[in-house]
Amino acid sequence: MTLETISEHRSFGGTQGFYRHQSQVIGLPMRFAVFQPPQAQQRKVPVLFYLAGLTCTEETFTIKAGAQRVAAQLGLMLVACDTSPRNTGIPGEADDWEFGSGAGFYLNATQAPWSQYFRMYDYVLRELREAVLGQFGASAQQVGIFGHSMGGHGALVLALRNPQVYRSVSAFAPICSPIRCPWGQKALPRYLGNDPAAWAQYDTVELLTAARRRVFPQILVDQGMADKFLLQGQLLPERLEAACAAAGQPLRLRRQEGYGHDYYFIASFVEDHLRFHAEALAAVAA
Repeated sequence: MTLETISEHRSFGGTQGFYRHQSQVIGLPMRFAVFQPPQAQQRKVPVLFYLAGLTCTEETFTIKAGAQRVAAQLGLMLVACDTSPRNTGIPGEADDWEFGSGAGFYLNATQAPWSQYFRMYDYVLRELREAVLGQFGASAQQVGIFGHSMGGHGALVLALRNPQVYRSVSAFAPICSPIRCPWGQKALPRYLGNDPAAWAQYDTVELLTAARRRVFPQILVDQGMADKFLLQGQLLPERLEAACAAAGQPLRLRRQEGYGHDYYFIASFVEDHLRFHAEALAAVAA
């Protein structure tokens, strides 16, 4: 894979870079960001993939979360990708912030015209991960994933379906059950058609219900209790809590009073998530 360097910046002794490449999975150019901690100059380091939410890009977490300082201390590589293909030429792709551009839902669409380009599940799982492992010196055995909102949904789904790849998972205010919330009920039929079995493959609650076992030693989730989307029934953390309890999957669900759905919330608790992943990924290497 040939990477184009958009920009690189010195940060806490490491390097924050932004890159573009021609994606074979998507069929269009894709952009992503990588923070290489100072330890990456001497050895392979654990890598943590971050999936952002609706309307966001690879820049959102990278600029707003303030994660580089702690990642540099812990020796964690951070990767953030765009949230959908861009400029596909599909009519109306950018007309609705809840669907299309910026709203790829981290799935492989099966319905035309979206199926030609909207394959974010395979992109994150395979192409992006392989590019980072191959070109940035990350440890293939120490890969974690986390995300926010739509990206929290994506992180949980990718991890639960691929626990041999992702060895730790956490989320901020995830969409826990898209088949049961308005965002998912708008997006899933248009991307995947009308087969509920196809939707269930991208629903955390359904995956846990089907697994009926512990998949990870623990899942960490933070949810702001002043989150307007929680109040609108988009996130459904109580469904996640019940599904984990029924499956025997340990869950640390922290309800944070007064916090919203924004990056003030994420920046407040991102250090906890980085330390959670660093500990889990260190245990894998032990």
